[in-house]
Amino acid sequence: MSEANEQRIIETWRINGQAWANAVREGDLESRKLVTNRAIVEAVMEHSVGSVLDVGCGEGWLARELAAKGRSVIGMDAVPGLIDAASNAGGGTFHLASYEDIAAGRFHCLVDTIVCNFSLLGEKSVSDLFAAIPGLLTPEGALIVQTLHPLASIHEPPYADGWRQGSWCGLGSGFTRPAPWYFRTLSSWIALFKDNGFRVRALREPIHPKTQMPASIIFVGTRDA
Repeated sequence: MSEANEQRIIETWRINGQAWANAVREGDLESRKLVTNRAIVEAVMEHSVGSVLDVGCGEGWLARELAAKGRSVIGMDAVPGLIDAASNAGGGTFHLASYEDIAAGRFHCLVDTIVCNFSLLGEKSVSDLFAAIPGLLTPEGALIVQTLHPLASIHEPPYADGWRQGSWCGLGSGFTRPAPWYFRTLSSWIALFKDNGFRVRALREPIHPKTQMPASIIFVGTRDA
């Protein structure tokens, strides 16, 4: 099941890439517009001194934001349409590559910050990616992850790691076949960092101004000494 779900994630994003790019650029994602976009930009700017790898960069909005603030950005994504959109908009150097490419050592760079912004949806693909990330980071580098807060699924028991069905709810028309995603508990996220040589130095919970609930969770990991 896990391998099939991993493949469905990629297939879904290839089908919905253009609709996603449109939604991002038109500001259709309220929580991103109000909270999470600013939160991830601030987190990266606090820990990056120059070079950033945006893993799962999508249509490249984060790269453009960081480039405008003086950072040198490399973006990678497995969806050709999204990489084309990012490249056309500029703000960084963009590469068509998968997490499996990183895990297999087929993608090479050395940066002081790696950011994964709502881009870690799988199970094995994500664990394999984490194992390879230290090889792309400078010794003092930081790994920054923004993802759904575990509280977002508190009404979908059990509170345990496992696959969940995705949804395009709230994004309007143009989307089809939502992908599954792999839910991790808070302790599992922290263990993922620890097991791959990172210490979680900071943990943030950006609050949505309307719901007064966490809109996401942000982990900042650095290499263990």
